[in-house]
Amino acid sequence: MRISELAEVTGTTVTTLKFYLRRGLLQPGRSVTRTQAEYGEEHVERVRLVRALSEVGGLDLAAVGRVVEAIEGPGLGRLDVMATAQHALSGARDRAGQGPSRGDERTRAWIAARGWQVDPRDVALDRLAAAWNACEGAGLGLDEDRLDAYADAVEQIATIDVASVPPEPASAVRQVVLGTVLVEPVLAALRLLAQQHISITERP
Repeated sequence: MRISELAEVTGTTVTTLKFYLRRGLLQPGRSVTRTQAEYGEEHVERVRLVRALSEVGGLDLAAVGRVVEAIEGPGLGRLDVMATAQHALSGARDRAGQGPSRGDERTRAWIAARGWQVDPRDVALDRLAAAWNACEGAGLGLDEDRLDAYADAVEQIATIDVASVPPEPASAVRQVVLGTVLVEPVLAALRLLAQQHISITERP
C-alpha cells in the first residue's frame, strides 16, 4: 500500500506518518520509485504501536523511540519485552549497572523473603516502599503477613498477564503497555465490587 493508504488504514494523517519516518519511529517502506514506497502490515502494526504508546500509554516521543529501538534489537525475549514496556511506562531509561538497590531496607527484605526475582534497580521498589510506609503512617495495619496475602493474589493476576503476551515483540510491547494502562481500572473496579460482594455474603 502507498503512504496515503497507510494513513487511511491507521486513521493517521500522511503528515504524521512522514513525521514518524523522520523520527525513526516508523521503518521506511520498500522503494518502488524515486519518490514512492510500498508499505505493508508490519507498518500498520508499527503505527498502531506508536499511537498506542503515545496516546494511551501517555509516553513522550523520546520514550516511544526507546521502545521502538528496543523491540528492533536482536533476540528480544519475553523478559526483555516486559522490561521494555514497564520501563517505558515508568519513564525510566536503561539503568544497567547504575545506582544502588531501590526501595528501603524493609521492602528489600520482604522481597527477598518472598523469593521474588526482580531487578533490584527497578523504580517499582521505590513505589512499593513509599506506598507501604504511607499505609503504615495512616494506621492501616499493612504488615508483612497482609502484604503476603496481597502478593499471592497479585501473582495470579501476573500469571494471566504474562501468559497473554504474544511472541512477536512489537505486538507484545503494545499488549503489555495497553494492558497495564487499560486493565488497571478494570482491576480497581473489580476490587470494589468484590469487597461489596464479600461484605454482603459474609455478613453475620
